[in-house]
Amino acid sequence: MSFKRHIPNIVTLLNLFSGCIAVIFAVYGNFVAAAIFVFLGIFFDFFDGLLARKLNVQSPLGIQLDSLADLVTSGVVPGIIMFKLISITVDAPDYAAYSDSWNSIFHWQGFKLSVLPLIGLLIPLASAYRLARFNLDEDQQAYFKGLPVPANTLLILSLPLILEYQNSDVMNSIIINKWFLIGLTLLSCYLLNSRIKLFALKFKDWSFKNNATRYIFLIISIVALIILQFAAIPVVVALYIVLSIIDKKNIH
Repeated sequence: MSFKRHIPNIVTLLNLFSGCIAVIFAVYGNFVAAAIFVFLGIFFDFFDGLLARKLNVQSPLGIQLDSLADLVTSGVVPGIIMFKLISITVDAPDYAAYSDSWNSIFHWQGFKLSVLPLIGLLIPLASAYRLARFNLDEDQQAYFKGLPVPANTLLILSLPLILEYQNSDVMNSIIINKWFLIGLTLLSCYLLNSRIKLFALKFKDWSFKNNATRYIFLIISIVALIILQFAAIPVVVALYIVLSIIDKKNIH
C-alpha cells in the first residue's frame, strides 16, 4: 500500500490539530495565539488539496476529512471568538475602562453565561451547512457559491487583532459594540450560504487577460495590508465580494 496516498490526509489532520489548539486558546481568551494556530490551519488546508492533486491521490475520504477539519478551524474557532467579543459588550460595555488590558475581562471568578453572546455560535452552524453544501455541489471547482469558510474566519479573526494592535479609538468603539457584532454575525452567516458566485484564486495560466480580476484583487489586497495592517482584512473581504459581483460574467 503506497504511503503517498496518506500524505494529504496527514496534512488535513494537521489542520484539525491546529484548529483544536486554537479552540483552547480562544476559550481562554488568548485570541492572538488562537489566530496564529488558525492561520497555521488554513495554511495546511491550502496545501492538503494541492498535494492531493499533485500526487494524484484525491479521494472521497479526503474531501470529507477536509470539511471536518475546516469545521473546527474555520467554523468553531470564529464562533467562540465572536461569542467572547459579544460577551465583552454585555459584561463591560465601556471599552475605555479596560482598553489597556482588554483580555483581563475573561479572568472570571465563577462561571457566567449570558444568552446574547450565544448568537456568535450561529457561525459554526452556518459554516457546517456551507461545508456540507460544498461537498455535494460539483459546480464549485473554478468558483465558489457563497463566502468560503476560511475567508469568513479571517474576517472574524481580524476584529480582536485590530483591538490588540491597531490602537484606534474609532475602530475599537465600532468593534466593541454588540449591535455591530450581532449584525456582522448575521451577515457572515448569510454570506457563507448565499448564492453569490465568487472567483477562486486558481490560475489556469499566468496571463493578465484571463486573470485580470485575480491580479487586481491580489495587488490591492497587498497594498491594503501594508497600509492598514489587520484593519485591511475586512476591506479585502469586501473587495473580494465586490470584484466577484462586477466580474460575474467571467466566473464559470
